[in-house]
Amino acid sequence: MSQPPHETKRPRVNVRHPDVMELVAAQVAVHFHSSIVEKIRDRGGKITVGNTTVLLAEQFGFCYGVERAIDLAYASRQVFPEHRIFLIGEIIHNPEVNRQLRAMDIVSLPWREMDATYDDLTADDVLIVPAFGAPTTFMDKVAQRGCYVVDTTCGDVMKVWRRVRGYAQNGGTSIIHGKADHEETRATASRALGEHGDGHYLVVLTLDDVDYVCNYLRRGGDKTEFLKRFPGCHSPGFDPDLHLKNVGLANQTTMLKSETEEIQRRIRQAFIDRDGDASAFQVFDTICGATQERQDALFEMLRQPMDLLLVVGGYNSSNTSHLVEIAQPLIPTFFIRDASCIKSLEEIVHFDLRQRQEITTYARLLTTEQPVTVGITAGASCPNNLIEETLFKVFELRGVARMVLANA
Repeated sequence: MSQPPHETKRPRVNVRHPDVMELVAAQVAVHFHSSIVEKIRDRGGKITVGNTTVLLAEQFGFCYGVERAIDLAYASRQVFPEHRIFLIGEIIHNPEVNRQLRAMDIVSLPWREMDATYDDLTADDVLIVPAFGAPTTFMDKVAQRGCYVVDTTCGDVMKVWRRVRGYAQNGGTSIIHGKADHEETRATASRALGEHGDGHYLVVLTLDDVDYVCNYLRRGGDKTEFLKRFPGCHSPGFDPDLHLKNVGLANQTTMLKSETEEIQRRIRQAFIDRDGDASAFQVFDTICGATQERQDALFEMLRQPMDLLLVVGGYNSSNTSHLVEIAQPLIPTFFIRDASCIKSLEEIVHFDLRQRQEITTYARLLTTEQPVTVGITAGASCPNNLIEETLFKVFELRGVARMVLANA
């Protein structure tokens, strides 16, 4: 058996010096904050000028974990002004935030596979671990190179890691609800292998995936077909006949809460049908609190009459895409990267979740002749300055100048 990808003790550096964080707070405020957005939130999240109303969700934008990750990345450059600084992948899933880090000469390294750049790291280099965390194999490589490590992994993600390690320690397999190729899920899966590398995991994404697993739990089936159904979604040597006897459920922390709860229900029932009880099935609530708050706030927002909803954020942001999924069946919903996607009253460029690409919708969605109410929300990785620009763009296209809006 190959050696397990266990975590080696590695050098870490504390960059949260009071004087440094004071400089970081000022820099982050300039880049990402919005006094206008905060003013509107303080007034109940509603602003009306003429026949145009914009509603803001009660909860949107940066969560604590994202703010912490950004602060630590900015602080790294303050503490190490002359050092090479590298980042595994993206700090979070937002193009504007990652653009600012590139402007600070923080270089992104590949996160799907390690390449030769990791072999070129030296003990003088600084390596930032993103909010999603990183697989143990990556962390072992960094430890071998002796880099300074600034770990921004979200605390909610690490809670999931503790759960899957516990499942492995008790001989259980982790079923992970998530996207198999997402940074966080890959990091979690590596921890599900356990301390000795002999643990197992299976990643499921859809309810169809779960029903397939549940049917196998109840009746068994063709092992080869099972593995073909989940390519790249299971641990090395995974055998559904052996490794689905004792299962613990975990999830990518940014998944849709209602879907994760339904997955729990279906798998639990499958165990009851197979064993007569669910004693071989463990589950803990590991949905991120900020993700849940933003989903709950959107559900509440959708109780109000709106003509359309703009969801602002990075197209690869899982928690943002789930907000789109919630709203789309109920109201015209447009997933936009930023205000530049709103081209005119007739044209909006937005990301289509089914086609997995950016498309353009042509319609007089914001016609100036009729009163209109536009809702705006965003996931946990979207800065307020992007919300502000979206707000300005909507009003400008409706004939309201920025100066008027700022004084409203």
